[in-house]
Amino acid sequence: MSIEADLKSKLIAAMKAKDSATANVIKMIRSKVTETRTTKGFTGEVDDALHLSVIAAYKKSLEKARVEFEKAGERGAESVAELTQEIEFCQQFLPQPMSKDEVRVAVKAVIAEMGDVDPSMTGRIIGAVMKQHKGVAEAATVKAVVGEELS
Repeated sequence: MSIEADLKSKLIAAMKAKDSATANVIKMIRSKVTETRTTKGFTGEVDDALHLSVIAAYKKSLEKARVEFEKAGERGAESVAELTQEIEFCQQFLPQPMSKDEVRVAVKAVIAEMGDVDPSMTGRIIGAVMKQHKGVAEAATVKAVVGEELS
């Protein structure tokens, strides 16, 4: 089943169950897909890859917002709970991120492939790892591991 069809069936189920939180997340994702599809210059297809990229970008924005609400303390507690639920919903469609050990193996492979490296090549190493493991490697983890490996 395509992601679009899965979202549609989950939306119908959420509306029947009167689960407004889930319904709102799905509506937002569908809205962002439509927004992406209707942008000037968009020539791609509305397929699972587009849905995955939209969901990943939306999840990332939710995570940034959650950090800000966590800083607000008690006043942001309700919003943190809502954002956490939305992030968990999005995560079910995305591949599991690489563990730190898996990232370390990937970084070591790139370093070995590049040969003689020094700390000034950090950006190139991070870029190579991110390109090879697009969608499953988190940039912050890759950056931290590259820093550890080059020090």
